[in-house]
Amino acid sequence: MKPFLELVASEIVLFDGAIGTMLQARGLPAGDPAEKWVIERPEEVVRLHRDYVEAGAQVLTTNSFGGTRFKLSNWLDPSRTRELNRRAAELAREAARDEAYVAGSVGPTGAFLEPLGTVSREEMKEAFAEQVSGLVEGGADLIIIETQMDIQEAVLAVEAARSVCHLPIIANMTYNPGRAGYRTLMGNTVAECVQALEEAGADIVGSNCGTGIDDMIQVVREMKLVASRPILAEPNAGLPELVNGRTVYRETAEQMAGKLPALIEAGARVVGGCCGTTPEHTRRFRQKLDEVQGRR
Repeated sequence: MKPFLELVASEIVLFDGAIGTMLQARGLPAGDPAEKWVIERPEEVVRLHRDYVEAGAQVLTTNSFGGTRFKLSNWLDPSRTRELNRRAAELAREAARDEAYVAGSVGPTGAFLEPLGTVSREEMKEAFAEQVSGLVEGGADLIIIETQMDIQEAVLAVEAARSVCHLPIIANMTYNPGRAGYRTLMGNTVAECVQALEEAGADIVGSNCGTGIDDMIQVVREMKLVASRPILAEPNAGLPELVNGRTVYRETAEQMAGKLPALIEAGARVVGGCCGTTPEHTRRFRQKLDEVQGRR
């Protein structure tokens, strides 16, 4: 396969869909971290990854979203942090074979930086570096820093990844609509996030999660005004709703795929799905992308 950034320059690239909500649908107990199955049920993780490949995904995201020692310490000996991330990448690599790239997933730590919290910048950066090192050892082709809500933490994650590897780095923030426009939970604007992430060294900037594909189209339009790097967009299948004790996402594969051309027109070069999306969403996305790009 060609280098990942060359692929992005030549065509619209398709990521997979949700990991956590899909594992829950396949039996992961509510409240359990998805990363547990890297150790306890690795065959199910490989099966999910493989389902996404067969649906047409060009990039698989590792099951390591909560893979820093800050989050893992709630259920795993922190000394095994690097091991778990390495194993998560190995499972995705096993499923990908030579048909897809593997993106090492790095989510937020759940901790707060000083002075708001008790974690120093050095401690947080070390935690990200440890996680990324494990993902690289396991065979990741690129790193995706995702669902970030504090630009300071996101920048530290990019810097940490840059300090331990030379792989392509994607950096995603999560934005929500409000009276002041689209902002992160910590109040960061789209423009300031894009600028900070590019300056930190991200090769691709983007957004994932959020409220659904309609808002994601607007976010990408704002990003396009200031971004000098390719843009990634991975919307949720709408907002989650609790129905008869089950979490339900209302945006169907057909509905989201129908709006994919608008997402691309807004400026996205890399697309995929976040919470609530499934291999069926990926399959419909693949069909729509092939139409858009004139392929059979």
